[in-house]
Amino acid sequence: MDAKTDADVVVIGAGPAGLMLAAELRLGGASVVVAERLARPTGQSRGLGFTARALETFDQRGLVPRFAGLETSPMGHFGGVQFDYTVLRDAHFGARGIPQSRTEAVLEDRARELGADIRRGWEFQALEQDEDGVTVTLLSPDGERRLRAAYLVGADGGHSAVRRAGGFDFPGTPATRGMYLADVSGVAIRPRPLGERLEGGMVMAAPLAEGVDRIIVCEHGTPPADRSETPEFAEVAAAWQRLTGEDISGGSADWVSSFTDATRQVTEYRRGRVLLVGDAAHIHLPAGGQGLSIGVQDAANLGWKLAAAVRGRAPASLLDSYHAERHPVGAALLSNTVAQGTVFLGGPESQPLRDLFAELIGIDAVKRHLAGRVSHLDVRYRIGTPDAHPLVGRRLPPRGLRTAAGEVRSPELLHAAQGVLLDLADAPAVREATAGWKDRVVTVTGTPLEADAFGGAAAVLVRPDGYVAWAGSDAETLRAALSRWFGAPETV
Repeated sequence: MDAKTDADVVVIGAGPAGLMLAAELRLGGASVVVAERLARPTGQSRGLGFTARALETFDQRGLVPRFAGLETSPMGHFGGVQFDYTVLRDAHFGARGIPQSRTEAVLEDRARELGADIRRGWEFQALEQDEDGVTVTLLSPDGERRLRAAYLVGADGGHSAVRRAGGFDFPGTPATRGMYLADVSGVAIRPRPLGERLEGGMVMAAPLAEGVDRIIVCEHGTPPADRSETPEFAEVAAAWQRLTGEDISGGSADWVSSFTDATRQVTEYRRGRVLLVGDAAHIHLPAGGQGLSIGVQDAANLGWKLAAAVRGRAPASLLDSYHAERHPVGAALLSNTVAQGTVFLGGPESQPLRDLFAELIGIDAVKRHLAGRVSHLDVRYRIGTPDAHPLVGRRLPPRGLRTAAGEVRSPELLHAAQGVLLDLADAPAVREATAGWKDRVVTVTGTPLEADAFGGAAAVLVRPDGYVAWAGSDAETLRAALSRWFGAPETV
């Protein structure tokens, strides 16, 4: 790190995406300061779980045991139409019932353990970038401060101040409806875990703990409010009674929030030395619990690349691949959440569409497609040639290997966030090809416990984020892939 800088990277926002990014940067050897305007976590949890791919991402870093008692749900829905996600191998609807506050606590503990400098009560004010770095102005508990870093990352949510200050274009569609969310205590509410469509709108209810229920209220004809203040519980209770006829006003709310169906995505995830992750880059209707999960995956994609850049190990094109890979994923997310909102929240005019969806979901191929889309297990980056092995660009599937040291699961090989070469055919030429990258890529020779676990590939090169960069047996193309993703080889 340059002596004139305070950190290699400054991250604005200590939500799941920002904290995951901080940990990834530290694993990659970059120093990081995380600035969060809140003096302490709120304890509030809009999200109550994460998708199958986010769970795999946590598994790759050894974090799953920290979510004690974690359970996954095979049954999920698309636009309120229920089906079994395990029709697709490795898929499920996600880890359910995990408050976002718990996920953030796990990620913050991990980031701090790795040496991330997390500063609460520090609010972003402005940025100035030049060819060599970014100067960030923040309001700290002790007054205005300026930090200098090689890069700045906005992980500060849907109302991102970094996005505005960085001049990012944020096109999309404005909100058409407003909705309420609240955790209600002291009143009996009938569970409606998948939502219930009523004449005047939709309500959802699910028990969180003894005597506490999470409710969502979407009333037809409710315009999206331009809110600067949190809505009162009385407002939520009145809407609930109009829709259901049930009086919950005698209870109380642990917290209340509102949201809309606004759908927007930045046109570029990187502008020079300023980058965006998570909701700072894309906002959407929270359908299927995908928002937190996509943000975590944005961070996993960016972290190792940004760390390689500040350490001088990144090929020139590496940081550009962040936008190239994650922007299409964000666009697909917006598309599927808009579709779900149209089916699920629409009035009587949407009933034919709901009926059609119910018919289509009876087809296994449709189930597999939708399960892959919502679980994010269908993501494939365009990083190979047209004739590349089918694994290239996809996540490394979680499979077992028998090695000289014993049996191991493939996600365990990624705990250190290094590149991994799986030598599955005991090929000396393939192992020798990695000689110049031994400081960045670990070679593991082993036999898959399942005959076709890795698509029959003789060897597989895996990036630190768990995606396959190359698969085959040819040493020359392997060296090209190593140079593309891990920089120039060391010279002896």
